[in-house]
Amino acid sequence: MKLSFLEPLYKQSGPFASVYLDTSRDAAIEDPDSAIRLRWRRLQDALTSEGADRESLAVLAGTVGSDTEVPGTHGQAVFTAQGHMALLDELPAPPARDTAHFGTLPDTMPLIVQHAPGIPYLAVHVHYGGRHSTDATGSVRIEAEAGTWPLTKVTPGHRLDEEIPVADWPRAAGEVGRELEGHARRIDVETVVVAGDVWARGILVHRLPASLRRQVTTVEDAGESEPGRALLERRLESLFHGRMAAHDRTLLDAFLAERARDGAFAEGLAPSVSALQRGRVKALFLNNHPESPFRLWIGPEPGQLALTEQELRSYGIRETSEERADTALARALVGTRAELVVVPEQELWLSEGVGVLLRYADPASGG
Repeated sequence: MKLSFLEPLYKQSGPFASVYLDTSRDAAIEDPDSAIRLRWRRLQDALTSEGADRESLAVLAGTVGSDTEVPGTHGQAVFTAQGHMALLDELPAPPARDTAHFGTLPDTMPLIVQHAPGIPYLAVHVHYGGRHSTDATGSVRIEAEAGTWPLTKVTPGHRLDEEIPVADWPRAAGEVGRELEGHARRIDVETVVVAGDVWARGILVHRLPASLRRQVTTVEDAGESEPGRALLERRLESLFHGRMAAHDRTLLDAFLAERARDGAFAEGLAPSVSALQRGRVKALFLNNHPESPFRLWIGPEPGQLALTEQELRSYGIRETSEERADTALARALVGTRAELVVVPEQELWLSEGVGVLLRYADPASGG
């Protein structure tokens, strides 16, 4: 997963306030606005105890819970820098727990994890309930949306919505297919999910350009999509559950191949930090452990991180602070433009929860 969406945040100077809050507005919550206000007051107290300034608290108070137009279960991630809004992002799922932190670095790992698996897809729903013949009356309605899963759960993309007479459907399906190919190419789609009437969708699928047709997966019982949420959300949820984006899978396969031949890889916190210091990391692989006790020392620059303060000072770095390992690693990855792949522990156990694929092997060490 590329982390370029965080570059504007890290270009700003701290201290940073980082807030993760459940802002769901679904039928299970009787008075969601009151619930959000109560949760925010608890986080506000936590930020105050950590030394957050009044400006940051005021910006946060005016922002948390502002996503009233987003239906269903979701959350917000809000960041301030030196008392100004730095980043606001909708979370596809509520955070495991509401959290707030004020300190030298933004707490971005929970946000990064919610962006995973980051699968680019195209969802298509073909609505038709009439007779399966082109001489039937009525029309075929087609909805389509290109997006990246799971972000489109709360930030839906541009949706194509057209109604076409049944008699024109075989011809129009070819035109629709070419239009869909354009949307797919823009985001490098890896899966095309098609639902709806078997006859009408079959005509569309057979008229899709061959490159797109090879990526088609058909699904049944799609139902109606909720306004403001991703098209075919429930079917996408089951289809993509536990799946890794193809790009990340390629990186993981490369890591496993290098590890098998003791090549351009490193595993464990200390070797991974050493590789990041030297800008050698192409991708970092992480078993996500939010409760991890590991901490690192950092300097002002992204590549300035170490296991001990003494090591940083030996490099001539005088401005240092101790931070949670995941926050330090996230800044280093963004700053060095390395990628991150979150890997479930049951799929690949990593020593100390971390490993790296190197940009090049070290001739002196063979790794």
